[in-house]
Amino acid sequence: MTEDFTPIESGSMPKIVALCKRRGFIFPGSEIYGGVANTWDFGPLGLALKKNLKELWWREFVEKEENILGIDGGIILSPRVWEASGHVENFTDPLVECKDCHKRFRADQIDDLRKCAECHGVLTEPKKFNGMFRTFLGASEESGSVTYLRPETAQAIFINFKNVVDSCHPKLPFGIAQVGKSFRNEITAGNFIFRDLEFEQCELEYFITADVWQEKYQYWLGKMHQFARLVGLKVSEREHSPEERSHYSKKTVDLEFEYPFGKKELWGLAYRTDYDLKNHSEKSGVDLKYEGFYPHVIEPSMGVERTMLAILCATYFEDEKRVVLKFDPKLAPYKVAVFPLVKNKPELIKKAHEIYESYKTNGISVAWDDRGNIGKRYLAQDEIGTPWCVTVDYQTLEDDTVTIRDRNTSLQERIKVAKLVEEINKRLGVSS
Repeated sequence: MTEDFTPIESGSMPKIVALCKRRGFIFPGSEIYGGVANTWDFGPLGLALKKNLKELWWREFVEKEENILGIDGGIILSPRVWEASGHVENFTDPLVECKDCHKRFRADQIDDLRKCAECHGVLTEPKKFNGMFRTFLGASEESGSVTYLRPETAQAIFINFKNVVDSCHPKLPFGIAQVGKSFRNEITAGNFIFRDLEFEQCELEYFITADVWQEKYQYWLGKMHQFARLVGLKVSEREHSPEERSHYSKKTVDLEFEYPFGKKELWGLAYRTDYDLKNHSEKSGVDLKYEGFYPHVIEPSMGVERTMLAILCATYFEDEKRVVLKFDPKLAPYKVAVFPLVKNKPELIKKAHEIYESYKTNGISVAWDDRGNIGKRYLAQDEIGTPWCVTVDYQTLEDDTVTIRDRNTSLQERIKVAKLVEEINKRLGVSS
């Protein structure tokens, strides 16, 4: 079979959403209670895809780079952190509300500020809306102090800058990376997992001297393009205007992806100057200088969920016979699936289980499937993006060979059982 597939068409997001629920990638949040807008739960395959993506980012941006350290900061920080960072004052969007249906919209994302897009009612004047979730530290709201669930992971890095320098003694330039949850009280609908109330970020704060910021900015921009190619995404650049940039940024470039609902921001690269360390030093009274000066910062940032969505869109293909998620094998939830040809032959079941266990023992993510006929099993594995399927059949019992089927082409070849682990590792580009 040739690879004569059609990629997902514009406006076909319902196909992605349906597949994700059907195959255990992503479920609506709190679904049995009617759901909560812009919240999603990740099923077994979605969790595996997420894990593979985060580990790949960590390997490329931390482990393969020189002088990059990691931390895991708290979700709840002192409220003074968000005052010093400027988020209490500046992390706002213009909000309008319909006087008739009472739905809310971001004023900067609608064409006609006079009329509601839902019911055509009259809209209120725009008001500032802070996107941080408020919570309380203490026994009750009355006696407790107000704080916030973090809207970004970066601030935990900045307030731990001195701790990292004092304990690990890195030399400039160096970076501090973190992967973790962030929370934003979004006004508008999220286009599936593109915009969520809670999401994960992969962020790196790269500390430099001011004189090299342009050179280092270009380096990390190139690194982000390289990562896009690694996960199979075509991206384009868009630089923010001065009016559009965040309060801390002197230069911001978005890498954008063409989603079915339009070209949108995928990742961001910001030059934060010395804004954060200087502000936290002044507001806390703790000297956060490095050898007498405040380092400047380059920040590559990746949202995990919207990257997952881009990958799902970029790898979704269909023809008249099947749907295929053509994940890069590095990202696929399962690298290989093992089948007995039929499930009523103990000899086939036993041999297939031995192969299945050999993959698990060697750290290869493997699925077992003996449901229905072999054709339906192949189609199910195609839909979840498993690159290769190994089938144990009657010939296996005679010459100890099995078939390996390729997801993209459906072509099969026979191989000795003793070579299976080595073969999959070779295809994955790792040593056995």
